[in-house]
Amino acid sequence: MSFQEIIGQETAKQLLQSSLRRQEISHAYIFSGPPGSGQMEMAMAFVQALFCTRGGDDACGECLECRKVLHGNHPDLFTIKPDGATIKIEQIRDLQRIFSYRSESGNPKAYIIDEAEKMTVQAANSLLKFLEEPPSPAVAILLSDNGRALLPTIQSRAQWVPFSPVNPETMLQILANEGFSTTLARSAVHLAAGLGPCRDLIQQNWFAEVRNVVLQLGKEIAGRGGSPLITAQQVLFKSGLTDHLDMLFSLFHLWFKDMIHALYHKHDQIVFIDELQFINQHCTSRSAEQWIEAMALAAESKKKLRQHMNANLCVEQFLIAVDGQR
Repeated sequence: MSFQEIIGQETAKQLLQSSLRRQEISHAYIFSGPPGSGQMEMAMAFVQALFCTRGGDDACGECLECRKVLHGNHPDLFTIKPDGATIKIEQIRDLQRIFSYRSESGNPKAYIIDEAEKMTVQAANSLLKFLEEPPSPAVAILLSDNGRALLPTIQSRAQWVPFSPVNPETMLQILANEGFSTTLARSAVHLAAGLGPCRDLIQQNWFAEVRNVVLQLGKEIAGRGGSPLITAQQVLFKSGLTDHLDMLFSLFHLWFKDMIHALYHKHDQIVFIDELQFINQHCTSRSAEQWIEAMALAAESKKKLRQHMNANLCVEQFLIAVDGQR
Protein backbone atom coordinates (compact mmCIF):
# COMPACT_ATOMS: atom_id res chain seq x y z
CA MET A 1 0.00 0.00 0.00
CA SER A 2 1.22 3.45 -0.93
CA PHE A 3 0.91 6.54 1.24
CA GLN A 4 -0.86 8.13 -1.73
CA GLU A 5 -3.70 5.63 -1.42
CA ILE A 6 -4.53 6.80 2.09
CA ILE A 7 -7.11 9.57 2.34
CA GLY A 8 -6.30 12.42 4.70
CA GLN A 9 -4.00 12.11 7.73
CA GLU A 10 -1.49 14.50 6.16
CA THR A 11 0.25 15.17 9.48
CA ALA A 12 0.96 11.48 10.02
CA LYS A 13 2.07 11.03 6.41
CA GLN A 14 4.47 13.98 6.54
CA LEU A 15 6.00 12.81 9.79
CA LEU A 16 6.58 9.24 8.59
CA GLN A 17 7.73 10.13 5.09
CA SER A 18 10.13 12.71 6.47
CA SER A 19 11.65 10.00 8.68
CA LEU A 20 12.03 7.74 5.63
CA ARG A 21 13.70 10.46 3.55
CA ARG A 22 16.16 11.28 6.32
CA GLN A 23 16.61 7.59 7.13
CA GLU A 24 15.94 8.43 10.76
CA ILE A 25 13.56 5.67 11.76
CA SER A 26 12.46 5.47 15.38
CA HIS A 27 12.53 2.09 17.10
CA ALA A 28 8.89 2.60 18.22
CA TYR A 29 5.82 4.57 17.15
CA ILE A 30 2.41 5.13 18.69
CA PHE A 31 -0.36 5.72 16.15
CA SER A 32 -3.16 7.26 18.20
CA GLY A 33 -6.54 8.46 16.97
CA PRO A 34 -10.24 7.67 16.69
CA PRO A 35 -11.50 4.32 15.35
CA GLY A 36 -11.57 4.14 11.58
CA SER A 37 -8.95 6.83 11.05
CA GLY A 38 -6.74 4.53 8.99
CA GLN A 39 -4.06 3.59 11.49
CA MET A 40 -3.59 0.03 10.19
CA GLU A 41 -3.48 1.21 6.57
CA MET A 42 -0.85 3.81 7.48
CA ALA A 43 1.18 1.24 9.40
CA MET A 44 1.19 -1.10 6.40
CA ALA A 45 2.18 1.74 4.05
CA PHE A 46 5.02 2.72 6.38
CA VAL A 47 6.35 -0.83 6.74
CA GLN A 48 6.11 -1.42 3.00
CA ALA A 49 8.11 1.76 2.33
CA LEU A 50 10.59 0.73 5.00
CA PHE A 51 11.15 -2.67 3.36
CA CYS A 52 10.98 -1.44 -0.26
CA THR A 53 14.25 -2.12 -2.13
CA ARG A 54 13.96 1.09 -4.15
CA GLY A 55 14.20 3.26 -1.04
CA GLY A 56 12.70 6.72 -0.82
CA ASP A 57 9.71 7.94 1.15
CA ASP A 58 7.07 5.66 -0.39
CA ALA A 59 6.76 2.05 -1.50
CA CYS A 60 7.09 1.18 -5.18
CA GLY A 61 4.56 -1.63 -4.86
CA GLU A 62 6.42 -3.73 -7.41
CA CYS A 63 9.61 -5.09 -5.84
CA LEU A 64 9.68 -8.47 -4.12
CA GLU A 65 9.68 -6.92 -0.64
CA CYS A 66 6.63 -4.81 -1.44
CA ARG A 67 4.75 -7.76 -2.89
CA LYS A 68 5.45 -9.85 0.20
CA VAL A 69 3.95 -7.14 2.41
CA LEU A 70 0.96 -6.74 0.09
CA HIS A 71 0.31 -10.49 0.10
CA GLY A 72 0.62 -10.72 3.88
CA ASN A 73 3.54 -13.17 3.87
CA HIS A 74 6.59 -11.05 4.63
CA PRO A 75 8.75 -13.02 7.10
CA ASP A 76 9.96 -9.87 8.88
CA LEU A 77 6.53 -8.35 9.58
CA PHE A 78 4.40 -9.53 12.49
CA THR A 79 1.01 -8.37 13.72
CA ILE A 80 -0.49 -8.87 17.16
CA LYS A 81 -4.18 -8.42 17.94
CA PRO A 82 -6.15 -9.00 21.15
CA ASP A 83 -6.70 -12.64 22.00
CA GLY A 84 -10.24 -12.28 23.27
CA ALA A 85 -10.57 -9.12 25.34
CA THR A 86 -6.86 -8.52 25.92
CA ILE A 87 -3.36 -8.87 24.53
CA LYS A 88 -1.65 -11.36 26.79
CA ILE A 89 1.92 -11.74 27.97
CA GLU A 90 2.25 -15.03 26.05
CA GLN A 91 1.70 -13.12 22.80
CA ILE A 92 4.51 -10.70 23.62
CA ARG A 93 6.78 -13.59 24.60
CA ASP A 94 6.07 -15.28 21.27
CA LEU A 95 7.07 -12.04 19.56
CA GLN A 96 10.31 -11.91 21.55
CA ARG A 97 11.09 -15.49 20.57
CA ILE A 98 10.51 -14.79 16.87
CA PHE A 99 12.63 -11.65 17.02
CA SER A 100 15.56 -13.54 18.52
CA TYR A 101 16.35 -14.55 14.93
CA ARG A 102 17.90 -12.04 12.55
CA SER A 103 16.04 -10.57 9.59
CA GLU A 104 16.15 -12.53 6.35
CA SER A 105 16.42 -9.39 4.21
CA GLY A 106 18.84 -7.35 6.25
CA ASN A 107 16.12 -4.81 7.06
CA PRO A 108 15.01 -4.18 10.61
CA LYS A 109 12.08 -6.38 11.50
CA ALA A 110 8.74 -4.71 12.16
CA TYR A 111 5.77 -5.56 14.32
CA ILE A 112 2.35 -3.96 14.60
CA ILE A 113 0.31 -4.22 17.79
CA ASP A 114 -3.34 -3.45 17.08
CA GLU A 115 -5.50 -2.12 19.95
CA ALA A 116 -2.33 -1.80 22.00
CA GLU A 117 -4.21 -0.25 24.92
CA LYS A 118 -5.71 -3.71 25.55
CA MET A 119 -2.39 -5.19 26.72
CA THR A 120 -2.53 -6.65 30.19
CA VAL A 121 -0.19 -5.07 32.73
CA GLN A 122 2.12 -8.09 32.43
CA ALA A 123 2.12 -7.87 28.62
CA ALA A 124 2.82 -4.13 28.70
CA ASN A 125 5.73 -4.57 31.10
CA SER A 126 7.14 -7.37 28.96
CA LEU A 127 6.85 -5.17 25.85
CA LEU A 128 8.60 -2.33 27.66
CA LYS A 129 11.64 -4.48 28.25
CA PHE A 130 11.51 -5.60 24.62
CA LEU A 131 11.41 -1.97 23.45
CA GLU A 132 14.46 -1.15 25.54
CA GLU A 133 16.53 -4.20 24.60
CA PRO A 134 15.39 -5.77 21.30
CA PRO A 135 17.46 -8.85 20.39
CA SER A 136 17.71 -7.60 16.79
CA PRO A 137 16.95 -4.30 15.00
CA ALA A 138 13.20 -3.77 15.13
CA VAL A 139 10.53 -1.15 14.53
CA ALA A 140 7.44 -1.29 16.73
CA ILE A 141 4.14 0.31 15.68
CA LEU A 142 1.49 0.46 18.39
CA LEU A 143 -2.04 1.28 17.22
CA SER A 144 -4.52 2.67 19.71
CA ASP A 145 -7.77 4.60 19.91
CA ASN A 146 -6.33 6.14 23.06
CA GLY A 147 -2.54 6.18 23.18
CA ARG A 148 -2.67 7.88 26.58
CA ALA A 149 -4.01 4.63 28.02
CA LEU A 150 -0.63 2.98 27.41
CA LEU A 151 1.96 2.83 30.15
CA PRO A 152 3.67 6.24 30.53
CA THR A 153 7.01 4.45 30.26
CA ILE A 154 5.99 3.03 26.87
CA GLN A 155 4.75 6.42 25.72
CA SER A 156 8.06 8.03 26.66
CA ARG A 157 10.01 5.52 24.55
CA ALA A 158 7.97 5.89 21.36
CA GLN A 159 7.37 8.59 18.79
CA TRP A 160 3.82 9.89 18.80
CA VAL A 161 1.96 9.92 15.46
CA PRO A 162 -1.45 11.65 15.78
CA PHE A 163 -4.51 10.68 13.71
CA SER A 164 -7.71 12.68 13.25
CA PRO A 165 -11.25 11.68 12.17
CA VAL A 166 -11.74 11.42 8.41
CA ASN A 167 -13.99 14.19 7.10
CA PRO A 168 -17.50 12.79 6.34
CA GLU A 169 -17.71 14.66 3.02
CA THR A 170 -14.40 13.15 1.94
CA MET A 171 -15.61 9.66 2.84
CA LEU A 172 -18.91 10.30 1.04
CA GLN A 173 -17.11 11.26 -2.17
CA ILE A 174 -14.91 8.16 -2.03
CA LEU A 175 -17.86 5.85 -1.40
CA ALA A 176 -19.84 7.44 -4.22
CA ASN A 177 -16.87 6.98 -6.56
CA GLU A 178 -16.80 3.31 -5.55
CA GLY A 179 -20.40 2.90 -6.65
CA PHE A 180 -22.14 2.81 -3.28
CA SER A 181 -25.63 4.27 -2.92
CA THR A 182 -25.22 7.94 -2.04
CA THR A 183 -28.35 7.96 0.11
CA LEU A 184 -27.08 5.09 2.24
CA ALA A 185 -23.51 6.41 2.23
CA ARG A 186 -24.65 9.84 3.38
CA SER A 187 -26.15 8.24 6.48
CA ALA A 188 -23.32 5.77 7.03
CA VAL A 189 -20.53 8.39 7.12
CA HIS A 190 -22.26 10.02 10.10
CA LEU A 191 -22.70 6.72 11.93
CA ALA A 192 -19.59 4.62 11.29
CA ALA A 193 -15.99 5.52 12.06
CA GLY A 194 -13.86 5.33 8.92
CA LEU A 195 -14.24 4.06 5.37
CA GLY A 196 -13.99 0.35 6.19
CA PRO A 197 -16.81 0.37 8.76
CA CYS A 198 -18.89 2.56 6.39
CA ARG A 199 -18.53 0.04 3.58
CA ASP A 200 -19.45 -2.80 5.94
CA LEU A 201 -22.53 -0.95 7.19
CA ILE A 202 -23.83 -0.03 3.73
CA GLN A 203 -23.50 -3.63 2.57
CA GLN A 204 -25.76 -4.90 5.36
CA ASN A 205 -29.27 -5.43 3.97
CA TRP A 206 -30.83 -4.53 7.30
CA PHE A 207 -29.28 -1.05 7.24
CA ALA A 208 -31.39 0.06 4.26
CA GLU A 209 -34.45 -1.54 5.86
CA VAL A 210 -33.95 0.27 9.17
CA ARG A 211 -33.41 3.54 7.31
CA ASN A 212 -36.71 3.04 5.48
CA VAL A 213 -38.50 2.39 8.78
CA VAL A 214 -37.07 5.60 10.22
CA LEU A 215 -38.28 7.52 7.17
CA GLN A 216 -41.77 6.06 7.47
CA LEU A 217 -42.05 6.71 11.21
CA GLY A 218 -40.29 10.07 10.95
CA LYS A 219 -42.74 11.28 8.32
CA GLU A 220 -45.71 10.23 10.45
CA ILE A 221 -44.24 12.04 13.45
CA ALA A 222 -43.47 15.23 11.50
CA GLY A 223 -46.51 15.15 9.21
CA ARG A 224 -49.05 14.29 11.90
CA GLY A 225 -50.49 11.57 9.69
CA GLY A 226 -50.96 7.95 10.64
CA SER A 227 -50.07 6.33 13.91
CA PRO A 228 -46.35 5.72 14.58
CA LEU A 229 -47.21 3.07 17.18
CA ILE A 230 -49.33 1.07 14.76
CA THR A 231 -46.70 1.42 12.04
CA ALA A 232 -44.00 0.23 14.44
CA GLN A 233 -46.10 -2.82 15.27
CA GLN A 234 -46.76 -3.63 11.62
CA VAL A 235 -43.40 -2.73 10.07
CA LEU A 236 -40.71 -2.88 12.73
CA PHE A 237 -41.62 -5.57 15.23
CA LYS A 238 -42.69 -8.09 12.58
CA SER A 239 -39.69 -7.56 10.32
CA GLY A 240 -36.94 -8.97 12.53
CA LEU A 241 -35.25 -5.57 12.74
CA THR A 242 -35.46 -5.29 16.51
CA ASP A 243 -31.86 -6.51 16.74
CA HIS A 244 -30.84 -3.18 15.19
CA LEU A 245 -32.75 -0.71 17.36
CA ASP A 246 -29.55 1.03 18.39
CA MET A 247 -29.10 1.99 14.73
CA LEU A 248 -32.76 2.97 14.48
CA PHE A 249 -32.35 5.53 17.27
CA SER A 250 -29.09 6.79 15.76
CA LEU A 251 -30.87 7.40 12.45
CA PHE A 252 -33.74 9.13 14.25
CA HIS A 253 -31.16 11.42 15.84
CA LEU A 254 -29.94 12.39 12.35
CA TRP A 255 -33.53 12.82 11.09
CA PHE A 256 -34.43 15.25 13.86
CA LYS A 257 -31.14 17.07 13.35
CA ASP A 258 -31.98 17.47 9.67
CA MET A 259 -35.18 19.25 10.69
CA ILE A 260 -33.09 21.77 12.63
CA HIS A 261 -30.72 22.25 9.68
CA ALA A 262 -33.73 22.94 7.47
CA LEU A 263 -35.14 25.44 9.95
CA TYR A 264 -31.92 27.42 9.68
CA HIS A 265 -31.58 26.85 5.91
CA LYS A 266 -28.43 24.75 6.25
CA HIS A 267 -29.43 22.44 3.43
CA ASP A 268 -25.85 21.40 2.65
CA GLN A 269 -25.70 19.67 6.05
CA ILE A 270 -28.86 17.60 5.63
CA VAL A 271 -28.22 13.84 5.75
CA PHE A 272 -31.55 12.58 4.39
CA ILE A 273 -31.07 14.64 1.24
CA ASP A 274 -33.42 12.37 -0.73
CA GLU A 275 -36.23 13.65 1.52
CA LEU A 276 -35.26 17.32 1.24
CA GLN A 277 -38.67 18.44 -0.02
CA PHE A 278 -40.54 16.75 2.84
CA ILE A 279 -38.07 18.05 5.42
CA ASN A 280 -38.39 21.61 4.14
CA GLN A 281 -42.17 21.38 4.24
CA HIS A 282 -42.42 19.95 7.74
CA CYS A 283 -39.44 21.30 9.68
CA THR A 284 -41.62 24.16 10.99
CA SER A 285 -44.13 21.73 12.50
CA ARG A 286 -42.10 22.06 15.68
CA SER A 287 -39.69 24.56 17.15
CA ALA A 288 -35.94 24.04 17.16
CA GLU A 289 -36.15 23.38 20.90
CA GLN A 290 -38.68 20.60 20.33
CA TRP A 291 -36.52 18.96 17.66
CA ILE A 292 -33.57 19.14 20.06
CA GLU A 293 -35.73 17.49 22.72
CA ALA A 294 -36.59 14.75 20.21
CA MET A 295 -32.87 14.19 19.59
CA ALA A 296 -32.39 13.85 23.34
CA LEU A 297 -35.19 11.28 23.49
CA ALA A 298 -33.45 9.21 20.79
CA ALA A 299 -30.18 9.35 22.73
CA GLU A 300 -31.95 8.39 25.96
CA SER A 301 -33.62 5.45 24.23
CA LYS A 302 -30.23 4.14 23.09
CA LYS A 303 -29.09 4.35 26.69
CA LYS A 304 -32.15 2.38 27.88
CA LEU A 305 -31.42 -0.34 25.31
CA ARG A 306 -27.89 -0.71 26.63
CA GLN A 307 -29.36 -1.09 30.10
CA HIS A 308 -31.32 -4.08 28.72
CA MET A 309 -34.75 -2.49 28.62
CA ASN A 310 -37.32 -4.52 26.67
CA ALA A 311 -36.91 -3.58 23.00
CA ASN A 312 -40.59 -3.21 22.15
CA LEU A 313 -41.28 -1.17 25.27
CA CYS A 314 -38.29 1.06 24.55
CA VAL A 315 -39.55 1.87 21.04
CA GLU A 316 -43.12 2.42 22.24
CA GLN A 317 -42.03 4.82 25.00
CA PHE A 318 -39.87 6.72 22.53
CA LEU A 319 -42.67 7.09 19.94
CA ILE A 320 -45.23 8.11 22.57
CA ALA A 321 -42.86 10.72 24.00
CA VAL A 322 -41.95 12.18 20.60
CA ASP A 323 -45.53 12.10 19.34
CA GLY A 324 -46.66 13.78 22.57
CA GLN A 325 -44.57 16.87 21.86
CA ARG A 326 -47.04 18.22 19.32
